[in-house]
Amino acid sequence: MATTTIEWTNTVWNPTTGCDKVSAGCMHCYAEPLAARLQAMGNRRYGAGFRLALHSDKLDEPLGWKTPQLVFVNSMSDLLHAGVPDAFLLRAFSTMARANWHTYQVLTKRADRWPDVYGLVVDRLGAWPANVLPGVTIENVAALDRLGPLSQVGDAATMR
Repeated sequence: MATTTIEWTNTVWNPTTGCDKVSAGCMHCYAEPLAARLQAMGNRRYGAGFRLALHSDKLDEPLGWKTPQLVFVNSMSDLLHAGVPDAFLLRAFSTMARANWHTYQVLTKRADRWPDVYGLVVDRLGAWPANVLPGVTIENVAALDRLGPLSQVGDAATMR
């Protein structure tokens, strides 16, 4: 478990690392320079720098944390990155559902992917895990345009 000084959470879980810039808010990403520093220190998870990397060995990690945690999922990446395959997403969400004594904060700049991820999770797990809080980073007014697809998430929930 990686504790953090981020004031709105108490631990982070990074089953993926690395990302690509997709919005203006990415210009001020804290994770990219931190990844460069970790790469320079020889951290094996950052051997590719800030390119997307999947860490399957981290997927079951929250199951071993016995004390309930408020978990920021992927502080060093974006779980909804287009390069994260559906099978990997399902394993991550399955872990979150199974380790239901924790609360997970899944934040993304890729709002347009939420409806598909929501549908995938509900189809495969039977329901959206109540302990998973989906969120979208809004860095400016222009980013609000990307929220349009989020209205479909509620519609998808009522159609099932």
